Amino acid sequence: MRPGISRRGVIGTLAAAPVLGAGPVRARSNGSFTRYVDPFIGTDGTGHAFPGPCRPFGMIQPGPDNADSGWDFTSGYQYRAPRILGFSQTRASGTGIPELGDVLLQPVADPREDLSSAYDKASEVARPGYYAVRLTDNACLVELTSSLRVALHRYHFARAGRVHVLVDTHHRLRFLEGERVTAASVTPRSDGVDGTVDSTNWATRTMAFALDFDRPVVSVRELPKRPGQIAPRFLLGFDVGDDGRLEARVALSTIDVDGARRNMAELPIWDFDAVARAADAEWDALLGRVEIDADETTRRIFYTALYHLMLQPSTISDIDGRYRGATGSVATARGRVYYSTLSLWDTFRAAHPLYTLLVPERVDDFVLTLLDHHRAQGHLPLWPIWGRETWCMIGNPALPVIADAWAKGFRGFDGTEALAAMIKTSTTNHRLADWDAVERFGYYPNDLFPNEAVSRTLEAGIGDAATAHMAMMAGDTNASGRFAARAGTYRNLVDPETRLARGRDSSGAWRTPFDPLQTTSPLGTPGDYTEANAWQYSWTPALHDVDGLIAAMGGRRNFTAMLDRFFAQTGAGDDPHQGQEGLIGQYAHGNEPSHHIAWLYAHSDRPDRGPELVREIARRFYNDTPRGITGNDDCGQMSAWYVFATLGFYPADPFRGNYVLGQPLVGSARISLASGRSLLIGTSSRSAARSMFNDAVIQERTLPHGRLVEGGCLVSGSGAG
Repeated sequence: MRPGISRRGVIGTLAAAPVLGAGPVRARSNGSFTRYVDPFIGTDGTGHAFPGPCRPFGMIQPGPDNADSGWDFTSGYQYRAPRILGFSQTRASGTGIPELGDVLLQPVADPREDLSSAYDKASEVARPGYYAVRLTDNACLVELTSSLRVALHRYHFARAGRVHVLVDTHHRLRFLEGERVTAASVTPRSDGVDGTVDSTNWATRTMAFALDFDRPVVSVRELPKRPGQIAPRFLLGFDVGDDGRLEARVALSTIDVDGARRNMAELPIWDFDAVARAADAEWDALLGRVEIDADETTRRIFYTALYHLMLQPSTISDIDGRYRGATGSVATARGRVYYSTLSLWDTFRAAHPLYTLLVPERVDDFVLTLLDHHRAQGHLPLWPIWGRETWCMIGNPALPVIADAWAKGFRGFDGTEALAAMIKTSTTNHRLADWDAVERFGYYPNDLFPNEAVSRTLEAGIGDAATAHMAMMAGDTNASGRFAARAGTYRNLVDPETRLARGRDSSGAWRTPFDPLQTTSPLGTPGDYTEANAWQYSWTPALHDVDGLIAAMGGRRNFTAMLDRFFAQTGAGDDPHQGQEGLIGQYAHGNEPSHHIAWLYAHSDRPDRGPELVREIARRFYNDTPRGITGNDDCGQMSAWYVFATLGFYPADPFRGNYVLGQPLVGSARISLASGRSLLIGTSSRSAARSMFNDAVIQERTLPHGRLVEGGCLVSGSGAG
């Protein structure tokens, strides 16, 4: 910030910003926030982002698919892939496992055996609510936009006359080998195709669709089925006029074709440009809730991160509120919408806390979604997609999301129901939780649980602490005491010799030999940790008991020394499949267990070191190129970290409603709050050791959410709190 900054100075700086608004699709105002979003950031390498259009938290997310399988193509797209198979309508953003990719369409001027196409990279355009590319082999310019539940395609063929569109209803983004589709009922019509397809991949799910074209279908040819194919592929013929234009709209539903047809009411007329403009305006208003004073490059990184954050969770309820839930049965959302694609093991750490600040109007429905999943399945979700459980990752990451919402004052759900669901989830065994073992041993013994035993113990502690806090807020002292005690059992795994979290067997013997630098991963090298090593996972208890971890590591001085060693000690090097990417010493920014660790310096003898590291992490592992995200974005968690870092605080305590203070990465920022007030953020030029909020010195290292949303001015000191 400029010299002599004050609350008045922050207000003056931001008040001088231009009035921002959405412009036309092809000539957007230089002042709009969407101008800074580049959906290609994170599409090359391990970010696994996708460039297709979407509304905020949208059900439908059309875009190009370069391949239908492989870890590199979990969203269907890689920036440097040379060919496009077609354009499917659903995907998950930035995940590590491929899923979705429903109803692939591919325009084709002249049919041939291989209907994929090379494309003109220079023609490829992506911005919020709009994507375009010219297919060179297929002689067609493709444009895509969408509403919340309906995708709109516009094709410009290079010539008039007879053209074709491939409609592949068997296509999926595939994780497991073997059968992808288990049943299909698909019917061509005179102006499109309707159908329902059941599939088993990462999750078992039902997808129904309605596909309309703005011209009559003049020919239908069903293509020969490939080995294992169940759902049909059609090559539809059309006669286009002199402009060579053809449009298609696709509506989806988790229930049936009738549901998809009702969803089609979102786009009652064919007006591609109006839909694209509306998408841009919706994104612009949402992104404009945060204004930053920064250079152009930083704005591109920041607003793209904000955009990625709000792609998911995805709405999956129909326009009438119905959805197909965890057991496959049909229910009606208790909130306005029902969500899925909840990458909770990742997003509870920063993305969900950021939603409470930036999109609070959605938080109650997020929690109602979790509780409705519990009603259907008998426990809170782990990692659901398209309404169904994937049984992926560990711990109980829905628990901190619920406790955080309640701690921050959200009351659009029943707290008694929520606590009951949290307790049941924390006491009922399922395939990824054995509470009998935890109660008996105080940890997961690695001889009885040879995969992820230490990580499972430490992640369970986060859920136990969240349940204890929820019970405490509800006045249930018995439950609070029970789960608080269980949350503290992580100490059973802190090796007094190394002060690191180390595996133990059922007799209490430590893992021998013990190499704290050896990374283990459930899919490649099974062992005690989840995509990490002992050094990386040993900081997990700080998410719920930083003082206890400091004591277990031998006091604050030793805690500081351990942090210093952690960020200095080198190991085997990058291995994205083992969670080892974005390394500073043993810190691995490419995987979520490390995300809070730099912020722990606020609790050390060197509080100034944390902001230094946060700035280095942001500089090294984010940029405004297609390789601009280091590690899977994981439905916005990597992006949420960057947004918080830019603003200068972080939810290192992700369920009690507190933020640890650092220093913003930009000159100033303004957050428009739901109350109509603003939170102004800046840094002190006077090297003040302590941060200030509304001209009062902040004595603690943290600031509660409740104070932030009152609005006012937060000025960070050099000591970051």
